[in-house]
Amino acid sequence: MHTGLKELLHVQMLDLKLAELAGQLAQFPRRIAEVDAQVEAARASLSSTREAQSSSLKDRKKLELDVESWKDKVRKYKDQTAQVKTNEAYRALLHEIEGGEAQIRKAEDAVLEHMVTGEEHDRQVKRGEKALAEAETSAKSSRAAIEAERATLAARQSALRAERDSAASAVPPALLDRYRIYAPRHHGVAVATLDGEACSGCRVHLRPHVVQRLKRPENDQIVECESCGRMLYYEEPPAAPAPSPEVAAAAHKQDSSGG
Repeated sequence: MHTGLKELLHVQMLDLKLAELAGQLAQFPRRIAEVDAQVEAARASLSSTREAQSSSLKDRKKLELDVESWKDKVRKYKDQTAQVKTNEAYRALLHEIEGGEAQIRKAEDAVLEHMVTGEEHDRQVKRGEKALAEAETSAKSSRAAIEAERATLAARQSALRAERDSAASAVPPALLDRYRIYAPRHHGVAVATLDGEACSGCRVHLRPHVVQRLKRPENDQIVECESCGRMLYYEEPPAAPAPSPEVAAAAHKQDSSGG
């Protein structure tokens, strides 16, 4: 492996972790906004209910004034009946009285409806106030948990940055410059391993002499993937674990019986 490539791999691993952390930290404003949105939704619902309650109360007050107004008119009409001198005028007053009393009944019925609606609005306001209080309490707890999580991740980010800076100082400058060029092109992965006979980054098969060159223990040159340009390295596959005594004994017994 090229001198410095091992250290560069460590830098790459730290950069990938830092990128993942940055992505997580970038989500916190959205998460806080979602918590705040729940409180705002509860507040808006309560405000809407209060507006409906207020509007219904205003309508009821107006109707109550209308009732009193019509009652005054009916009293005046009744008072006038004793003063009219013709049947025609008398019948006209009776007609006005009947119409006024009808308006009174209509307005009183509407007042009763608003009273029933008002009671329901009162219940809805109480429920809305309770829901808002619960939402605010829940949001306070959620914000505290989110802020604690953010602080933990931020501390982890700072520690990783320091570790990354230290690791980068051990990489030859020319190799680090090459890494800075290729890493952004490949989502942070500028150094890839040989996977069989292919580049693990782009999965393109390499030419046999490139594979052989990578596998030479004495190779100290940078080998690039001819397809994606990533810097390549080769790792010896781990040795197969030794069979357990029981498995070894069973295999020996099978071989003996077969012979």
